[in-house]
Amino acid sequence: MIETENLTRKFGNLTAVDNLTFKVNDGEIFGFLGPNGAGKTTTVRMLCCLISKTSGNARIGDYEIGKPENALKIRSMIGLVSDNVGLYESMTAYENLDYYGILYRRTDSQRKESTEYFLKLLGLWEKKDTLVGSFSKGMKQKLAIARALIHDPEILFMDEPTANLDPESAKTVREFILSLRKEKKTIFLNTHNLDEAQRVCDRIGILNSKLMAIGSPEELEHSVSGRKTVIQLKQVTEAILESITKLGVKNLVRDSNKITVDISSPEEENPDIVSAIVSAGGRIETVSVVGSALEDAYLKLVKNLQ
Repeated sequence: MIETENLTRKFGNLTAVDNLTFKVNDGEIFGFLGPNGAGKTTTVRMLCCLISKTSGNARIGDYEIGKPENALKIRSMIGLVSDNVGLYESMTAYENLDYYGILYRRTDSQRKESTEYFLKLLGLWEKKDTLVGSFSKGMKQKLAIARALIHDPEILFMDEPTANLDPESAKTVREFILSLRKEKKTIFLNTHNLDEAQRVCDRIGILNSKLMAIGSPEELEHSVSGRKTVIQLKQVTEAILESITKLGVKNLVRDSNKITVDISSPEEENPDIVSAIVSAGGRIETVSVVGSALEDAYLKLVKNLQ
């Protein structure tokens, strides 16, 4: 659905996007995770035909970006939620959506049905006749999402959709993104929020001008070490320590009746550790995993480029 090969954008001597090559599949929620200035927005603007590429290639569906005859075709099959909502504040919520429906040449019945559907879905129906200028940031962001979907696009680009939102509004937006998966929408999400990327994305690309890594959250987690299992026991005995040591664990540390070991995959390693402790007569009070592996991967990969 989205495919790039060595896609590059330079601004003078600054290379904002450097030889990006990746593919986003149909119906996938794909996230670009990176710090401010990493090239996320520049990439989206190129893919949405808002700015030109410097070199390389990219395709949206069957259409190659950079060709003037393809620009309108690409724009008709995508929706964009930009970092600037850009709504008409002197118009009502209903009027905003209806206006954009007209621009996309939707019929009267299509506009009416879609406008009502999205306003209700996003909890804005009761505010349909209210001027947008009086809306909160969260309400404007939700309306911007509805506007991007008013023409039923195949692909939705979202650039920091929860930035500057309160926790409740951000949660609503995340839940809405997940609901779109059921409709087989392809979603391209820009974010610097680790938790958000991990919650909603099927795959994540870590970007810092260059594409540093790409994979599912689980695959990225397994790409680095640094996680620890912490086990609180009723009592730690030599038999328990010996039983755990036989598993070949790394950096076993005892602190009174607490044991800490380094792990790379808690799902695979923790059951064996627990079984060894129980077999040695240990009584476990709690087991916890410390450290965010996705955060470790992100920081390691971004730092390596600096």
